[in-house]
Amino acid sequence: MTYAVAVRALCEFTAKEGDLDLRFTPSPTAQEGIAGHQTVVARRGADYQSELPLVGTWPGLVVSGRADGYDPEQNLLEEIKTHRGDVARIPENHRLLHWAQVKVYGWLLCQSEGLDEVELAVVYFNVLTQKETVFREAFTAAQLQAFFALQCGRFVAWAQQEEAHREARDASLERLTFPYAEFRRGQRQLAEAVYRAARDGHTLMAQATTGIGKTLATLFPQLKAFPGQKLDRLFFLTAKTPGRRLALDALDSLRRQEADMPLRVLEHVARDKACEHPDKSCHGESCPLAQGFYDRLPAARLAALRQRWLTQAQVREIALAHQVCPYYLSQELCRWVDVVVGDYNYYFDLSALLYGLTLLNEWRVAVLVDEAHNLVERARSMYTAELDQDVFHDMRRAAPAALKGVLERVNRHWNQLNRDQEAAYQIHPTLPDLFVMALQKAVSAITDHLTDQPNGNDRALLQFYLDAMLFCRLAEAYGAHSLFDISRHESSMVRSRSTLCLRNVVPAPFLASRFADAHSTTLFSATLRPANYYRDLLGLPEETRWLEVESPFAAEQLEVRIVRNLSTRYQHRDASLAPICRIMAEQYQARPGNYLAFFSSYAYLQQVRELFLTLHPQIPSSVQTRSMNENERQAFLDGFTDSSRGIGFAVLGGAFGEGIDLPGERLIGAFIATLGLPQVNEINEEIKARMQQMFGQGSGYDYAYLYPGLQKVVQAAGRVIRTTSDQGVVYLLDDRFGQARVRELLPGWWEAALVKC
Repeated sequence: MTYAVAVRALCEFTAKEGDLDLRFTPSPTAQEGIAGHQTVVARRGADYQSELPLVGTWPGLVVSGRADGYDPEQNLLEEIKTHRGDVARIPENHRLLHWAQVKVYGWLLCQSEGLDEVELAVVYFNVLTQKETVFREAFTAAQLQAFFALQCGRFVAWAQQEEAHREARDASLERLTFPYAEFRRGQRQLAEAVYRAARDGHTLMAQATTGIGKTLATLFPQLKAFPGQKLDRLFFLTAKTPGRRLALDALDSLRRQEADMPLRVLEHVARDKACEHPDKSCHGESCPLAQGFYDRLPAARLAALRQRWLTQAQVREIALAHQVCPYYLSQELCRWVDVVVGDYNYYFDLSALLYGLTLLNEWRVAVLVDEAHNLVERARSMYTAELDQDVFHDMRRAAPAALKGVLERVNRHWNQLNRDQEAAYQIHPTLPDLFVMALQKAVSAITDHLTDQPNGNDRALLQFYLDAMLFCRLAEAYGAHSLFDISRHESSMVRSRSTLCLRNVVPAPFLASRFADAHSTTLFSATLRPANYYRDLLGLPEETRWLEVESPFAAEQLEVRIVRNLSTRYQHRDASLAPICRIMAEQYQARPGNYLAFFSSYAYLQQVRELFLTLHPQIPSSVQTRSMNENERQAFLDGFTDSSRGIGFAVLGGAFGEGIDLPGERLIGAFIATLGLPQVNEINEEIKARMQQMFGQGSGYDYAYLYPGLQKVVQAAGRVIRTTSDQGVVYLLDDRFGQARVRELLPGWWEAALVKC
């Protein structure tokens, strides 16, 4: 088989050397880079050949690319690189890569023109000073041919290994069978729908109740579709750590079918979770795992891919054995594994790693989105930017003198916004152009400053710089999908200060390309109703299919009691306390066991609990608090055992409202004292108006309040029945649950019974 590769891709794989160096060095923009190349070319002679196409072969490989420029009179081939600041600060590993590229081009030129030697140059062009710094060296054709052969040999050996891996992987996946004797009820239906979506290249939304084994029912058919659809990668994306664990468990059950199954699986985690030296910077002069990173990377990469099963712990073990950074080893492995299990942001964020690799390598990918109801809020946060004036003032006081002027200009325009502010919180119909322009100039000035003085800068300045760049970038894309608001700092010592927020409310314009560029995407959750809500907000293709999977649970397993003569509306809260306490106590006395009680806020929770402790001190209880850390949350859950008894008080939509598993006697009931509707405030009212404007009459209230609220209710209720042998009860404590339009949004298998207090 003959492979084809571009010169740059060849060198980036085979010729990287030296340290990992992630010190912040502002680089030219794409426009500056193009202009810089044009400037250099314009300075050359009339016979200068720019963008010279070159192609060459090596057994089993075709290498091609465009050299930046060739001067036939001087027999000089040039590689032009634009930069900012002192050329001496260009990292050594970058310089070595630049020389590798020009040496490959040099051999291709010698081969095509029959040259015995050629002079090569790497030209560094400073986009600020317009100055060229040129490094030249003469090479014989034999020297360049030897270098070319070395790179090609490394690449072809790897490419052949990868081709053999892919053939073995696909053959293994064709043999793959479902790991259990039979599917659970609903599981086969889901698996067949996922397979059809993968086969036909469609997007699928699947609503399937917890307990049918959604994770396995999506992974198995997606992997079975790999060979027939010639898929390159599968991304299993989750919102939380438990989702990653479930995916890895399901994948493990599949790979155990075959000894040494060739499927490569990677758990990719955030840098702060993988970093071994959080007190050190990411460069060779600071971190020992960055020093010589690229020299040791090939061996570490080979060891990892031979192991194939690459959880966070396994990646760390391999990385430390080879003395390389675990996180950046994992980043590299994303290029070579078959399945990546990671967070939503690695595919959907503004600078998403997996999405970027998909486009760069033209991969044919399948995407599974776990607990997809979470993607709306997560995506909104990805495309939202905030600037805090208190933080800005602290940064400005310590900023270098050269930046005082541009930062003062930002401050003046910011203060003018504060003076024009009529209320503590205000949504503005348009972006403040003068402020944004001042911010853009500040970003440009800080870029120049960091170019000239990259070391010793205050962390606050760097953070502001990143925040301001994001704000400016999102400002360029501003539209009806986002809103601009200002919150005055009422508690500040200086009342004229504020927080500016460019707040995304409809992520669809940003996400649509993510779905379009995947061969197939399946979004699944226990709460994906109604379909149009998610299709509109996430930017799913018009032809997206929607499936409600048959529940494995019988209505007799879950008794759902709608208490229709009770209101938990804010104005009725005080009157609701005693009835709620009575209902909870009566249910507990009738069937002692473990229960969770959900409330719309910590304040409401505390009101009910204080009265409950007074009226029923004999009933054990536990409570979720605002500042629980991971260990405290686990301790709360550990209190629910097969032999324990009591009521846990929790907040709807919080850590215990979804993603927890308390089967059997660990949880036998839930009380939900709210519809979970978001608070009525100016932001949500503006969202309501935007939804109405964008998606039609009647959608405003539903999109802004009703659907997000009931999603939390169904998720919380879903904690009760986890297996086909569970029995439980759910109390829906509000008269609005009796409304037809609300009941239509509840799971069909509940067959709710209306019960008066």
